[in-house]
Amino acid sequence: MRIFLIGFMFSGKSTVGKKLASIMNYNFIDTDKYFEDKYKISIFDFFEKFGEEMFRKFEHDILKELVVKDNVIISTGGGLPCFNDNMDIINDKGISIYLEMPFKAIINRQKNSKQKRPLLKNKNQEEIEEYLKDLLTKREPIYKKSKITIEAQNIDFSYLKETIGRYSK
Repeated sequence: MRIFLIGFMFSGKSTVGKKLASIMNYNFIDTDKYFEDKYKISIFDFFEKFGEEMFRKFEHDILKELVVKDNVIISTGGGLPCFNDNMDIINDKGISIYLEMPFKAIINRQKNSKQKRPLLKNKNQEEIEEYLKDLLTKREPIYKKSKITIEAQNIDFSYLKETIGRYSK
């Protein structure tokens, strides 16, 4: 079984993924980290050199590589489900879980984040908030195609594991 965690930037996909993998005794893969390890370049630098379109192509190739693995929790980059029919592939090959996060919480996490995000480069805080609101509005209908949606701020992991179990039958 493979479980895909999807959601917007700053929704905690990697943190939740590591904990869930530990609880379920599954392997954990973060597609962003997988990308950086495989291509020996940070996503930020890749965007700078090659652009978003090329990144999305490589990201799609990584997804196709990962959908054959079993007993794995895969944390996707925030945009991965939104390009190249990736959401259909995710739902076809595994159980998708949308980590839904209130916009105010996303902004609070963004303000406190040390990680550089290529899509937020050269924007002041007001521009960032406007951009994120617009991007979330565009992406949310795709995220909502997930088989499971959970509130990402206070996850009950035993309930989540039980819910996943119902989908795996």
